[in-house]
Amino acid sequence: MTIIQLEYLLAVANCGSFSKASEVCFVTQPSLSMQIKNLEEELGVTLLDRTKKPVVPTQVGMLVIEKAREAILAYNNVK
Repeated sequence: MTIIQLEYLLAVANCGSFSKASEVCFVTQPSLSMQIKNLEEELGVTLLDRTKKPVVPTQVGMLVIEKAREAILAYNNVK
Protein backbone atom coordinates (compact mmCIF):
# COMPACT_ATOMS: atom_id res chain seq x y z
CA MET A 1 0.00 0.00 0.00
CA THR A 2 1.34 3.40 -0.95
CA ILE A 3 0.35 7.00 -0.33
CA ILE A 4 -0.16 7.37 -4.08
CA GLN A 5 -2.67 4.51 -4.11
CA LEU A 6 -4.56 6.11 -1.23
CA GLU A 7 -4.53 9.49 -2.98
CA TYR A 8 -5.90 7.90 -6.15
CA LEU A 9 -8.61 6.14 -4.15
CA LEU A 10 -9.66 9.44 -2.58
CA ALA A 11 -9.65 11.15 -5.97
CA VAL A 12 -12.02 8.55 -7.42
CA ALA A 13 -14.25 8.76 -4.35
CA ASN A 14 -14.33 12.57 -4.60
CA CYS A 15 -14.81 12.71 -8.38
CA GLY A 16 -17.10 9.70 -8.79
CA SER A 17 -15.21 8.75 -11.93
CA PHE A 18 -11.90 7.12 -12.81
CA SER A 19 -11.42 9.40 -15.82
CA LYS A 20 -12.07 12.60 -13.86
CA ALA A 21 -9.85 11.39 -11.02
CA SER A 22 -7.03 10.67 -13.46
CA GLU A 23 -7.25 14.24 -14.76
CA VAL A 24 -7.11 15.63 -11.21
CA CYS A 25 -4.11 13.41 -10.40
CA PHE A 26 -2.35 14.16 -13.71
CA VAL A 27 -1.99 10.47 -14.63
CA THR A 28 -3.51 8.28 -17.29
CA GLN A 29 -6.75 6.54 -16.45
CA PRO A 30 -5.29 3.04 -16.96
CA SER A 31 -2.43 3.86 -14.58
CA LEU A 32 -4.81 5.13 -11.90
CA SER A 33 -7.12 2.12 -12.35
CA MET A 34 -4.20 -0.29 -12.08
CA GLN A 35 -3.01 1.29 -8.82
CA ILE A 36 -6.47 1.03 -7.27
CA LYS A 37 -6.82 -2.57 -8.49
CA ASN A 38 -3.43 -3.36 -6.91
CA LEU A 39 -4.60 -1.81 -3.63
CA GLU A 40 -7.81 -3.86 -3.73
CA GLU A 41 -5.83 -7.03 -4.39
CA GLU A 42 -3.41 -6.28 -1.55
CA LEU A 43 -6.29 -5.69 0.87
CA GLY A 44 -8.38 -8.55 -0.54
CA VAL A 45 -11.52 -6.43 -0.87
CA THR A 46 -13.43 -4.43 -3.46
CA LEU A 47 -13.25 -0.75 -2.54
CA LEU A 48 -15.31 0.79 -5.33
CA ASP A 49 -18.54 -0.27 -7.01
CA ARG A 50 -17.70 0.25 -10.65
CA THR A 51 -21.18 -0.80 -11.85
CA LYS A 52 -22.72 2.45 -10.66
CA LYS A 53 -22.41 5.88 -12.23
CA PRO A 54 -21.00 7.78 -10.51
CA VAL A 55 -18.59 5.21 -9.06
CA VAL A 56 -19.34 4.77 -5.35
CA PRO A 57 -17.39 3.20 -2.49
CA THR A 58 -18.46 -0.17 -1.15
CA GLN A 59 -19.15 -0.44 2.58
CA VAL A 60 -15.61 -1.58 3.28
CA GLY A 61 -14.41 1.03 0.78
CA MET A 62 -15.97 3.77 2.93
CA LEU A 63 -14.00 2.53 5.93
CA VAL A 64 -10.75 2.41 3.96
CA ILE A 65 -11.40 5.88 2.50
CA GLU A 66 -11.88 7.26 6.02
CA LYS A 67 -8.56 5.74 7.10
CA ALA A 68 -6.89 6.92 3.87
CA ARG A 69 -7.94 10.51 4.64
CA GLU A 70 -6.42 10.19 8.10
CA ALA A 71 -3.22 8.65 6.71
CA ILE A 72 -2.76 11.34 4.06
CA LEU A 73 -3.40 14.08 6.60
CA ALA A 74 -0.78 12.55 8.91
CA TYR A 75 1.63 12.14 5.98
CA ASN A 76 1.19 15.78 4.96
CA ASN A 77 1.73 16.93 8.56
CA VAL A 78 5.07 15.11 8.63
CA LYS A 79 6.13 16.81 5.42
